[in-house]
Amino acid sequence: MASAAEQLAANLNFGAFAKADELKKRIWFTLGALVIYRLGTYIPLPGMNPDAVADLFRQTQSGMLGMFNMFSGGAVGRLAIFALAIMPYISASIIVQLLSSVIPSFETLKKEGEQGRKTLNQYTRYLTLVLAVFQAYAIGVGLQGSGNLVLEPGPFFLLSTTITLVGGTMFLLWLGEQITSRGIGNGTSMIIFAGIIAEFPSQLAQTFELGRQGAISTGLLLGVLVMAVCVIAFCVFMERAQRRLLINYPKRQVGNRMYEGQTSFLPLKLNTSGVIPPIFASSLLLLPTTVASFQQASGGTGFLSTMATYLAHGRPAFMVLYAALIIFFCFFYTAIVFNPVETADNLKKHGGFMPGIRPGERTAEHIDRILTRITVLGAGYLTIVCLIPEFMITYAQIPIILLGGTSLLIVVTTTMDTVAQVHGHLLAHQYEGLVKKAKLRGARR
Repeated sequence: MASAAEQLAANLNFGAFAKADELKKRIWFTLGALVIYRLGTYIPLPGMNPDAVADLFRQTQSGMLGMFNMFSGGAVGRLAIFALAIMPYISASIIVQLLSSVIPSFETLKKEGEQGRKTLNQYTRYLTLVLAVFQAYAIGVGLQGSGNLVLEPGPFFLLSTTITLVGGTMFLLWLGEQITSRGIGNGTSMIIFAGIIAEFPSQLAQTFELGRQGAISTGLLLGVLVMAVCVIAFCVFMERAQRRLLINYPKRQVGNRMYEGQTSFLPLKLNTSGVIPPIFASSLLLLPTTVASFQQASGGTGFLSTMATYLAHGRPAFMVLYAALIIFFCFFYTAIVFNPVETADNLKKHGGFMPGIRPGERTAEHIDRILTRITVLGAGYLTIVCLIPEFMITYAQIPIILLGGTSLLIVVTTTMDTVAQVHGHLLAHQYEGLVKKAKLRGARR
């Protein structure tokens, strides 16, 4: 088996890619779907005043709208038909995942395998529709009440805006599912990935323009490029890092045959919570900033405006609270998605045990203790990466948010997952080729 794997890895080259017709079809399908998504981000909502929209977004882009605009590839700033993007689906997925750890019926579905997963996915779609309708209607009401954004406000505008935005979200949800089944990578992640990458050239051009004007020195620009490579390499290393716990299985007898004991590993990712903690932390901190920006745009001031001033990007209060919320959600979400007691029970049922650790409760305590320690490292890693853009924008005046934060984490994890799927298709193609050659040799003999 080892020699066969080595032979497959050695033959994994561009020649194998050129012969993998199925893989090429999947890649072309994914690219075509992403092109359709990008075209939709430039189709504006009907009945909008584009100049007023641009002015409003310049005043409110430091709040949640800026984060949503990053995830939607600029569709929010243009108030396009894909302005909601798939944010309702992300929220619905998180809610269903949380409910599956709290509600017994949802937890039962989670344990039922493929059929239970399909049922939970269907619940997620229904909840996505409900959230999309609510958010789209709220956006329509907010647009009508924000000055001269709407050319002809009224019930017809609310209805058309709600239908258009909800239709755009559900279309993107369907498009993401098509990418997952007929393309390469996770469809939802690929859509967010395309939106983030689409905004990178404009940020890069803005940064180089600042260098041309003398606002940023050449040495600082070169240092930023080197740091960008280092940050990406650091993210890749940390996302791949895991603690593997040794699991032993004793000898067992089946009939008259005695099978030798086996050894395996229980992998614990360093960053079990993924990108959820930064998204939650950003949403909570940017909410008062967004509401205050709308208040200022309509001529009002108040407590929220004062709070937004202290929680602005780059302020010490923002950075401290941002780091604290990321750390909190790292532990909170890890405790939800990984259950040491359930893992220990599964090991005990299958006869597995950890050397020197008694099966059952002691094993669960051991796993929980190790998971807590590596979560500390994971939380520190997320905090460092997410605070890098704040320091760069505040102290170096460099507006490249992709140097760190949620956007970089999404780009890195999506790229790694897509590359892994490409390698998987190539290995499968190589294996099929070797099997065919072996059959031909056997037929000749």
